Amino acid sequence: MDQDFLRRGVAEFIGAFTLIFVGAGSIMSLSFLVPTAPGTQVAFFGLVAIALAHGLAIGVMVSALGHISGGHFNPAVTLGFVVTRRITAALAGVYIFMQLAGATVAALLLNLIYHAATRTATHLGSPSLGAGISPWRGFVVEAVLTFFLVLVVFATAVDERGTFKSIAGLAIGFTIALDILMGGPLTGGAMNPARAFGPFLVSHTWQNGWWLYFTAPVVGGALAALLYEMLYLRPLAPEPVGPEETGVLEPRPGDAASS
Repeated sequence: MDQDFLRRGVAEFIGAFTLIFVGAGSIMSLSFLVPTAPGTQVAFFGLVAIALAHGLAIGVMVSALGHISGGHFNPAVTLGFVVTRRITAALAGVYIFMQLAGATVAALLLNLIYHAATRTATHLGSPSLGAGISPWRGFVVEAVLTFFLVLVVFATAVDERGTFKSIAGLAIGFTIALDILMGGPLTGGAMNPARAFGPFLVSHTWQNGWWLYFTAPVVGGALAALLYEMLYLRPLAPEPVGPEETGVLEPRPGDAASS
């Protein structure tokens, strides 16, 4: 494997590992704290804690490793870069493999840490559909939430006018947290095929609608990437600087054409 591919791939492995270990692990840890019949207040604070765990995990890892790999940690984000031709197919393949591998290793470690009752009750923190939510409704929720996430990634980490060094990790982490606050009770708020793949695989949990956790993020992420690319990143036509009534483009002082 090319050395640069290896360096970047390991960064993606670590980021995805962190998301599942901390995010799914927070769900499992909360099972120790939430009583058998949780009240509304307990459930609310549990949701906030899970949202913050996921958001902080990604926010910290994007800030720490974003300068190495771009801080994707999510196949849906990586595919968004592919459809906008901002990453090669070969590097994308390395990224996705390492993201899925990191998620699987994290799930395996969680499987070793927690006792059987917790593993069974939480399915290793696997995302699942809430009561009354059909797979197609869940598909819409996951696609929209991932749209928000990838849009923020492109606006902060891709757009040169954005503020990657300053707030990209913070903005991306906050987006994940706010998405889970809305979508957590409905679908688990995965927004990431790797987030679902690791716990699904290790816990052997392929529940009703499992397919949406792999398709919806890809659809929502690709739409967000293409939209931002076409509307905001493609070069715009130069503004006329000559007399408005003539429509003639005159070179600005200092341009190469004026020398």
